[in-house]
Amino acid sequence: MSKLRVQSFGVSIDGYGAGPSQDLQNPLGVRGPELMEWFLETRTWRAMHGEPGGETGTDDGIAAQGMTGFGAWILGRNMFGPIRGPWPDESWKGWWGEEPPYHVPVFVLTHHPRSPVPMKGGTEFRFVTEGIYDALAQAREAAGARDVRLGGGVATIRQYLTAGLIDTLHLAIRPVLLGSGENLLGGLDLTSLGYACARHVFGERAMHVFLEKCG
Repeated sequence: MSKLRVQSFGVSIDGYGAGPSQDLQNPLGVRGPELMEWFLETRTWRAMHGEPGGETGTDDGIAAQGMTGFGAWILGRNMFGPIRGPWPDESWKGWWGEEPPYHVPVFVLTHHPRSPVPMKGGTEFRFVTEGIYDALAQAREAAGARDVRLGGGVATIRQYLTAGLIDTLHLAIRPVLLGSGENLLGGLDLTSLGYACARHVFGERAMHVFLEKCG
């Protein structure tokens, strides 16, 4: 069976995986982009956006590994956009323009039905209203032999962690303090949920911690 993996998820020293007050101008919340500064400087990031250059090194190598081997993604609705409640129309198609970086089916968790949204480059957003288990079943069927990547946000990762469904969780811990926002691991007993730290690697701008489900 394919694995459910979280890759390259930025976290502050004080445990926040997103800043407060997400809106159209702040997709990751206020100061949220600081969590991803390690990724934005890499050659992998620049190549994804058709730009030359970028840094090589440990951060870049880990970023590149985190973009391969996936046949589907799962996103929480907040990762898809800032709209809350029923869809006012079908004009919003995500933060990423006409060609998102996924290139595979992306299953978006929501309480409000919506027709699939095909995009350039092979991405298709499919909206799941029946919860995290149904989204994972659909994503695994679409992925086939490849893994499924859980892209976030924080609340979605916490739901899958609490259910013990995540196989590997890669956290890129940044040396910043946010002070507020969405805390990723607060109140969760990961040991009781069956998780352990498999390895950690120091990069140029982040410490990379890999948690794995035991057994």
